Amino acid sequence: MRYFLIMLMWVCLGLPVVSQSGVIKGRITDKLSNESIIGANVIITDTELGTVTDLDGNYIIDDLKPGLYSIQVSYIGYQTVTQSEIEVQGIRPTILDFALEVNAKQLDEVVVKASSFRKTAESPVSLRTIGVSEIKRNPGGNRDISRVIQSLPGVTSTASFRNDLIIRGGAPNENRFYIDDVEVPVINHFATQGSSGGPAGIINVDFIREVDFFSGAFPVNRGNALSSVFNFKFREGRDDRLGLNAIVGATDIGVTVDGPAGDKSTFLVSARRSYLQFLFKALGLPFLPTYTDFNAKYKYKIDNKNEITFIGLGAIDDFTLNKEANDTEAKQFILDRLPVNTQWNYTNGLVYKHFGDESFTTFVLSRNMLNNEAVKYLNNDETNPQNLVLGYKSQEIENKLRIEHSMTAGTWQVMTGGGYEYVKYNNNTNNKIFTAAGPEEILFNTDISMHKYALFGSASRKFSDDKIQLSLGARFDGNSYSSDMSNPLKQFSPRLSLSWKLSEKTAWNFNTGRYFQLPPYTALGYTAGGELVNKANNIKYIGVTHLVTGLEYNYNDYGRVTVEGFYKWYTNYPLLLRENISLANLGGDFGIIGNEPVIPSSSGRSYGMEFLVQQRLYKGFYGILAYTLGWSQFTNTDDKYTASSWDARHIVNLTMGKRLGRNWEIGIKYRLQTGLPGTPFSADSDLVVNWDRNFAGIPDYTRINSLRNGTFNALDMRIDKKWFFKGWDLNVFFDVQNVTASAIGRDVLILNRPVDENGKPIGGGIIVNPDAPQAQQRYRLKTINDATGTVLPTIGLVLSL
Repeated sequence: MRYFLIMLMWVCLGLPVVSQSGVIKGRITDKLSNESIIGANVIITDTELGTVTDLDGNYIIDDLKPGLYSIQVSYIGYQTVTQSEIEVQGIRPTILDFALEVNAKQLDEVVVKASSFRKTAESPVSLRTIGVSEIKRNPGGNRDISRVIQSLPGVTSTASFRNDLIIRGGAPNENRFYIDDVEVPVINHFATQGSSGGPAGIINVDFIREVDFFSGAFPVNRGNALSSVFNFKFREGRDDRLGLNAIVGATDIGVTVDGPAGDKSTFLVSARRSYLQFLFKALGLPFLPTYTDFNAKYKYKIDNKNEITFIGLGAIDDFTLNKEANDTEAKQFILDRLPVNTQWNYTNGLVYKHFGDESFTTFVLSRNMLNNEAVKYLNNDETNPQNLVLGYKSQEIENKLRIEHSMTAGTWQVMTGGGYEYVKYNNNTNNKIFTAAGPEEILFNTDISMHKYALFGSASRKFSDDKIQLSLGARFDGNSYSSDMSNPLKQFSPRLSLSWKLSEKTAWNFNTGRYFQLPPYTALGYTAGGELVNKANNIKYIGVTHLVTGLEYNYNDYGRVTVEGFYKWYTNYPLLLRENISLANLGGDFGIIGNEPVIPSSSGRSYGMEFLVQQRLYKGFYGILAYTLGWSQFTNTDDKYTASSWDARHIVNLTMGKRLGRNWEIGIKYRLQTGLPGTPFSADSDLVVNWDRNFAGIPDYTRINSLRNGTFNALDMRIDKKWFFKGWDLNVFFDVQNVTASAIGRDVLILNRPVDENGKPIGGGIIVNPDAPQAQQRYRLKTINDATGTVLPTIGLVLSL
């Protein structure tokens, strides 16, 4: 590896550079009417470069050196807008449209300074906007938005190889994702059904323009979320000619193609395929994952008043076992435990927008589907049907329609709308497990459907010479699953936001709201004796109330300091009757959660404070320093508040970087997180009837989260070098995760097998009391720690044509 890096560096340094200039172009319009704004000022901040829009609202700034720029757009009577860190390439034009909002205060002003940090009337707190350049350059992020988010305040991480998002002490299943207004339930490969995490992201970062991350103060048109909402905004395809972008990384290879599809339409398509199975087999690892994903966007601008967009996203995931990789006890443990898994999913959506004189209406029609299959045999012996321990197949299908109308009513900005969904869920489960009550075999088939519906609306306006901004909103949700859930008044979701500008640089912000989320379909569809068990148990929507307040100080156009305090109260969280714990404690591992009897009796609370210093790119430097102090607690069967599985008390993140001369860039990321709680194993973990069903120790949930894992810290680094040639661009990056080889793990129980003279395990587990009755026989077990402390270097090439 060392010699390869040296050779690559010499090759790169020797490449002849014939640089070409870049272009930023786009259209400036009125947000409500989509009418062109003629004569709007478009400038590149901190330079003398700029232009004004023409009769069609179009602008173009050319002869730019490739790099990152900040754009400011202003016009009399409209709010000034700034967008930072816009990537300009030599090989393709950067298309950047702006929709400006009317502001009567600026009727007599030409230029008003605008912060590069976004804040809306509905969401004056808990909103972070992340640009594509921040995602691509994030050290250790591997061009994956879920990993980049972990650098922000309030975000807890679990295992280093997973993308679970734990926001302000909430479970990983409490997050919702949208791409250009289309809801996308699954954004990770090998997703945990009933939750949202996985080891690798599906979304192609080359499609992303920016991401709005809400950890509170959710927009009223974004329902079914308790902890966070993500709004992904995809860029448009280039409109001048076909373009190609290819990337080769440590784990996969991908290609993106974009271009015009006619005079009024553009497209973006991509495909990616992993080659982890070859790498893992060469390394002698016991599991062989393979993933494939597809992204697509098509936009057709019918005329100035009508446009339509198609969004497509899909993935195919296969997980098989490498049975030959059994030369250590740890590998044999993995082979014994992991099932063979096949999963695929897709989301397709159409977005139609119609603009009036002072309003616009959005129609969103979409369909998404998840197919999840898993199978496991005792000793991986598939020849004997009696060895089947797990046979699972499930599908979740949602068909959705949402209509939104935005308008002005005097000095108020008003948005109203509604939504309808037709949902189908089926499940075929054959699972042998061991519970506190003893061995149990779960056999059931379920096939349910339901209708979901929602109404929502919000209104906002400014007072006191624009120093105070107020937003009010309400939402109603219901469905046909049960008579209790069918009444939308029981899911009444009001919210209020307030922002008070104390000075030109300082503001106090506040939000409170009540939010609801449907329990996972795995719980809704659980069947026993032909009956929906949890419907009879009166399962309900999960509710949470947020209270958030904070101060922000913008020390210049590119930097800010924020302090926020938050408190969340949960009600009606499902309590799992087999384990007697709250569902809120699960979701951070592979598999399925919620597929069992529950009752809506768990409560929870999460509270803390967040501190953030953020410096956007300015004079070549950028950085984020974030600190979170938080508590997360839920009640279990004893109705006492106990630390949840996500109760990380202290989290510190530091991300910083410097853009150097000759298109070099270097960045580092440091993360420190105090240990998450853990649960000790039951004394009956070694029972043969238990181990041969679970292949692992049984957590003793009567002592849930009574342990605390060690503090974790890691350092990542990244170096980028870019070249801009005539007709093509090249980016070479070297990324190293966990530079210091920090190791943090948890104790796990494994079979204490006999080994040969080389230490290779032979035979099965050793029964210490073979003469005892079968139900009382026990294996000899031992404890190991699964910490690895592996340094993960990655070399990547990104080619643009």
